[in-house]
Amino acid sequence: MTRLSERLVRLRGLFPKPTRFLALVSLSYLLHLCKFLARFLLSQILPAMDNLFSDYFSDDFDSSPYRPHRRFLQDQDHHRDRDFAALERLYLLPYTWWLEAENEGDRGDAVLYTVSCNSDSDSEILLHLRKEEEPHNNIGVSARQYALVPEGLWLRALKRYNDFNNAVKDFGSIPYEEESLPDLFPLQVKIFVSWETSSLVAKISQKENVADFYDKACDIFNSTYNPVHIWDFSGQTTQFFLNDKSRLPNDSPGQLGKEVVLELQVHGLPDSVGGNGGNEMILDRSQTECSHSGSVIMNGSTDNVIPCISATNHFRGSSCRAIQSLGLTGLQNLGNTCFMNSAIQCLAHTPKLVDFFLGDYCKEINYENPLGMNGELALAFGDLLRKLWVPGAAPIAPRTFKMKLANFAPQFSGYSQHDSQELLAFLLDGLHEDLNRVKRKPYHEVKDADGRPDEEVAEEYWRNHLARNDSIVVDLCQGQFRSTLVCPICKKVSITFDPFMYLSLPLPSTTIRTMTLTVISTDGITSPSTITVTVPESGTLKDLIGALSTSCSLRDDETLLVAEIYRNKIFRVFEDPSDLLVEIRDQDKLVAYRMQKCNEPSPLVVFLHERLAENFGKERFENRLFGIPLVTRWSSISCGYDDVQKEFLKLINPFLMRTEDVLHEYDKNDGVNKRVSEDDELGDATNSAAIGNDADSNSGTEDGIHSSTAFEFYLQGIERAKIIVKKPLPQVTTLPGKLPVVVVLWSDKMLKMYDTYLLDSLPEVFKPQLFAKRMQESVSIYKCLEAFLKEEPLGPEDMWYCPHCKEPQQAYKKLDLWRLPEILVVHLKRFSYSRYFKNKLETFVDFPINDLDLSTYVAHGNSQSSNRYVLYAISCHYGGLGGGHYTAFVRYGYDKWYDFDDSRVESVSEDMIKTPAAYVLFYRKI
Repeated sequence: MTRLSERLVRLRGLFPKPTRFLALVSLSYLLHLCKFLARFLLSQILPAMDNLFSDYFSDDFDSSPYRPHRRFLQDQDHHRDRDFAALERLYLLPYTWWLEAENEGDRGDAVLYTVSCNSDSDSEILLHLRKEEEPHNNIGVSARQYALVPEGLWLRALKRYNDFNNAVKDFGSIPYEEESLPDLFPLQVKIFVSWETSSLVAKISQKENVADFYDKACDIFNSTYNPVHIWDFSGQTTQFFLNDKSRLPNDSPGQLGKEVVLELQVHGLPDSVGGNGGNEMILDRSQTECSHSGSVIMNGSTDNVIPCISATNHFRGSSCRAIQSLGLTGLQNLGNTCFMNSAIQCLAHTPKLVDFFLGDYCKEINYENPLGMNGELALAFGDLLRKLWVPGAAPIAPRTFKMKLANFAPQFSGYSQHDSQELLAFLLDGLHEDLNRVKRKPYHEVKDADGRPDEEVAEEYWRNHLARNDSIVVDLCQGQFRSTLVCPICKKVSITFDPFMYLSLPLPSTTIRTMTLTVISTDGITSPSTITVTVPESGTLKDLIGALSTSCSLRDDETLLVAEIYRNKIFRVFEDPSDLLVEIRDQDKLVAYRMQKCNEPSPLVVFLHERLAENFGKERFENRLFGIPLVTRWSSISCGYDDVQKEFLKLINPFLMRTEDVLHEYDKNDGVNKRVSEDDELGDATNSAAIGNDADSNSGTEDGIHSSTAFEFYLQGIERAKIIVKKPLPQVTTLPGKLPVVVVLWSDKMLKMYDTYLLDSLPEVFKPQLFAKRMQESVSIYKCLEAFLKEEPLGPEDMWYCPHCKEPQQAYKKLDLWRLPEILVVHLKRFSYSRYFKNKLETFVDFPINDLDLSTYVAHGNSQSSNRYVLYAISCHYGGLGGGHYTAFVRYGYDKWYDFDDSRVESVSEDMIKTPAAYVLFYRKI
């Protein structure tokens, strides 16, 4: 920063005083000047920030001298050449090994070069690569042959080689020999085009390479004994010629091309290959020693990945461990990024997806898709996946990928914990759009089935879908639902076939929950009752109301309104039948109001109770709420004071105490010195009972016990207005979504006439017992699938527009599996969210590992494809919602499982992968 300050001071000295300077220059010149200063400041600050962060967040993999930072660098220029930067990292391999390891997808046209070594100095190797026009006619029998392949193809071949060896070892049907290719090492090579000889010239300098690696290069490219040939399968040498030719002036054909530095990765070549005189690129394994004595030197770090098996076997040395650990690379936790690491590891071990991103996936990037991310997400994911599959790599810090992810999905920016399934859904969708092969999406009008066979309609829907969506993600991960909607009014049936990327399965509860509620009737006769019912722990409001209706013998013309009471007010009303019971806590207090069904819509109104109570410490009295709120319909009180008092007296009539209870209450409160006429009290109580039980009596008369001073009524809204006798109801403003409220102020006399203890009595939903053990809940994944596919009514917010009724209807919906994908992603819905609560289900889901058979759940009976799957990865979540942790289990080979816990990767037994933490399951079709 000191150097930056000095430069700024020196720059400021170039200009005169600001006022005079601004008067002399134009506005456009000022704009250019500002841009120049901004670029200058950024060029000075950003490198400093880069160095600052690299000290704290060193990425062992990328910073290693064994792993090149860049692909092509200009020798004398600090700016990277765009043409060369786009080229892929190159690997030099034994040609015979490549022919055995490649498959049909890797095969392509290759350019053959004959290599001649002209080294006049011991400190530099000078190679001339001359292109052969007829490759197969110019190779001698004793020639040494190499293959030059891009990184993706090398990793794919290496993965197949490793998978084959693992399969042979796991099955045990073929004698398996622990072997691997020799070490991977880098060579720094300077390349330029000699247009005079029309050949590529490569220089390998001793001072720019590790001494051991330089000696190996001398043995590899020594053409004294046998001719050397290189097959270029990458096509990059041809591109190098074309790019360099475009830079040359037309009148300088003999000029040397621009020199660039290439870090070439050499793999599979032994320490000495000269003088053997044969095609054998791999020497006798028993005659070669282990190169690093039990340690892996890869990417600049020394790690004991897998113990060295034999110190006298070169192929059982360091790179044996590197090959065996292929794909077993962890991801560093950048700060609450375990959710991202878990999802990435599962995708990074999805078989065909890995092969795709290890191949030439860049040619499928759709830069024109407005729904995509301009290919940046696919490039970032592909680069990260390749790093994970480089043998022997240290744990990777996925900063670049996280930055790209946050650019297009701001919800994943920062360092907060997120849901791995939500990340997975966004990532799969983003990769699909980036890799969509469809450049111009056609419009297809959805046609009605019109009685056509389901097979024909489903195929039409699928063709229309593929016409707009065609990518590796669609090829592997997308299936098809059959969705059936039935109108409850006209019975119109609508069938559509919709694509899906994953299955989100609910967890049906097998555990019974006990809930206690207070049922209050609005008929003015029935006393409140406390009822305890049993419902499924993960049930809905519909289950609760059904159990309550049975327990209290609810009539057909009655309904129940369930509400939560908090501090003598209605805190919330449960109205949606699909509301989850897990949102109701054990310490909550619930009331079920038993009411008559109303044919005409009439809003509800709530009576709240107030009484005058002493405010302790302040020596004054104030109104305080007490008791359970009572509910009625607005139509019953709409006329004025008389209707309000009449309806309220009807509701509180069940709380009226008997005569002897009243006398006892008076004696207890007034004492022996305060005598009250027994006849007067008896008369008052009799009149009260008569008024309360007779719905037709005139409760508004002032000569009875319920005079206008017995209760005071206030209509409560934003403001509070008193309801006055023989006057219409006052107008108050109520808040949106809130029920109208009438506050009732009780006189001392009325408090003695009614059982306020009963009115105040409200038990909790459940009172847990001390030391009570909770049984582990278990459910089969097939039961989860059945719950997902069962018929159910749509919610009020998801109404379906019936084309026959011409209006939205709450139709019944039924889903069926129709077409199953190659890769089946199963999301277990452990988390539930609402406006009030968050909850996680710790239910143990029993899922098959080696044979998930969905044949009975597929509606397409004529499907010829397999409906059986094998598990290969699990994204797990441990802990609660606030401070949980994500890991991943991944199948490696045939029957090996590994636990990926951020940077830590370790082997686990198959018995350990079935836990209540299983969150997202990954199956592949067999």
